[in-house]
Amino acid sequence: MMTKNNRLKFFHSEIDPLTMPETLGVVETIIQERKLTQHVVVNVAKLVLMQKDKGLRDIVNSCGLVNADGQGIVWGAKLLGLNIPERVAGIDLFLSIVKLAAEKNYKLYFLGAKDEVVRKVVDIFQTQYPSLKVAGFRNGYFAQEEEAEIVDDIRSSQADVVFVAMGSPQKEVFLNKHIKNMNVPFVMGVGGSFDVVAGVTKRAPLWMQKCGLEWFYRFLCEPRRMWKRYLVTNTLFLGMILKALVTPRRK
Repeated sequence: MMTKNNRLKFFHSEIDPLTMPETLGVVETIIQERKLTQHVVVNVAKLVLMQKDKGLRDIVNSCGLVNADGQGIVWGAKLLGLNIPERVAGIDLFLSIVKLAAEKNYKLYFLGAKDEVVRKVVDIFQTQYPSLKVAGFRNGYFAQEEEAEIVDDIRSSQADVVFVAMGSPQKEVFLNKHIKNMNVPFVMGVGGSFDVVAGVTKRAPLWMQKCGLEWFYRFLCEPRRMWKRYLVTNTLFLGMILKALVTPRRK
């Protein structure tokens, strides 16, 4: 099983240098051993946010499993001499864990998105995998005072995995705050993955995913909402890389 001793440090973020199959192996071990573990992915936007948000940085680095979700992270790390073998996209890992759960009889809990979306996601997965065990589901629209009730419901469901479809840093903060009380072995933030599964939003064509241009496809689809996240953060990330390349390293 992956340990924190194997981790890489990249601009204040710890990252586990794992492939997708290796990550799935770690997830399966976590569930079998029932060791409470929060999973998180790091992309360029989140990495840039972590430079100023110490709270988010501390949460990410406390997680038991951290994947690089973003080709920019993989390429940038290689430029600085760090070997991250491949991008492990959060949505691809999410889909793979659902498939694994159907095969291994793990129970899943889905939290997030609009009510009609999360219900459709559950219907789609149960149609795709008739043996899939759904411990429960709930939309992601709730007040802070409702959190305790939601956490109680998750704990009572005896789920093996919880997927939380919220934005960053909301999902990271929620899971970090409640992981012990939920008492679920593996918890994972999946961002907008429920919307993709339900057909509300579309993923980039496969060739764009492989070329590291999935972010650009999302920008083209929602320029007003995404321009700051991608254009600004990508520019800041490029500046971080260039500065690191010209700054003498301490021996």
